[in-house]
Amino acid sequence: MLLDPWSASGIDDYEKLIKEFGIEPVNSDIVNSLPKPGKYFRRGIIFGHRGFDVVLAAILNGEPFAVLSGIKPSGAFHLGSLTTAEQIVYYQKEYGATAFYCIADVEAFCDNRIPYEKSFKIAIDNLADVLALGLDPDKAYIYRQSEEKRVMDLAFEAGAHVTTAMMKAIYGEQTVFGLYMTALLQVGDILLPEHEDFNGPKPVVVPVGADQDPHIRLTRDIAKRLRSRYKFILPSATFHRLIRGLDGSEKMSKRNPMSYFELNEDIESIKPKIMNALTGGRPTVREQRELGGEPYKCRIYELAFFRIDDDSFVEDIYRKCTNGELICGDCKAMIFEKIAAWLKEHNLRKRKMLDLAYKLLEEK
Repeated sequence: MLLDPWSASGIDDYEKLIKEFGIEPVNSDIVNSLPKPGKYFRRGIIFGHRGFDVVLAAILNGEPFAVLSGIKPSGAFHLGSLTTAEQIVYYQKEYGATAFYCIADVEAFCDNRIPYEKSFKIAIDNLADVLALGLDPDKAYIYRQSEEKRVMDLAFEAGAHVTTAMMKAIYGEQTVFGLYMTALLQVGDILLPEHEDFNGPKPVVVPVGADQDPHIRLTRDIAKRLRSRYKFILPSATFHRLIRGLDGSEKMSKRNPMSYFELNEDIESIKPKIMNALTGGRPTVREQRELGGEPYKCRIYELAFFRIDDDSFVEDIYRKCTNGELICGDCKAMIFEKIAAWLKEHNLRKRKMLDLAYKLLEEK
């Protein structure tokens, strides 16, 4: 099994990932140890980790730590983008982590051929979304990859410790060599919070989808090699499940517009995507009433599971579905109303953040 962080393919077997790549499972001991476990921990959406114990210790002991995340500015925020963005806000807000937020414009150039001038405009929109979600810029370091020399320096130093064979073993055969170079840049991104300019070594957690594990493995390997010089603490990562496509595909993809929606999208454009989404319903209403639905197959239930914060509401949906009280059409309409209301509030907050987002990125 090969994980490709640049691919649009989904993941259908998380247990296999844990076994094959040595990812440590997130168990009840970890969740119960967290003073304020967020919904991603409570619901098992975060399923695995590498080295999270050092971050957990920092949380429990009130010691400094950092959280790093970012966005490749190739388009508007969508449902999948939210999972990572909300986690960086969670660590900053609940535990006082210093947040590092990277605008991966170099990767956008290499992977998507997006000029820096264009990705800058996209990044303003992306950053406004994160600010609207609650990121405190006064307790964060926000930067563009192309402008951060310390990341470049760390990437070049990392490059002295890898071979082409190593990169191919981790990432597979890539037709664009620049993708290997952007992988080294991501090493620089992940190690940046431990740079002496940011008070040196400290625990760092990187919340990512499981498809990004190659970057984590490479960075931890490089950090070991550079430890004697920089005293790096091996960066940690948590891995979350990827929300699947509304249309039944294994992963939301821009190549398939019915599989996802953007936060900027018109509500009336989103409605048919939700109303036509794959469900776990039975062939007839009668069978649904008698047998109940199958929410674990249903992309509407999955949407609620990922996006709606109220645990009791999500549990109620599950119960009513499985015992036949709730039919799919009514469930879709109810979830649509919830999502539409959230989007309306979010976009109102976001519009107020656009000027600040521009100012923060213009300064970099």
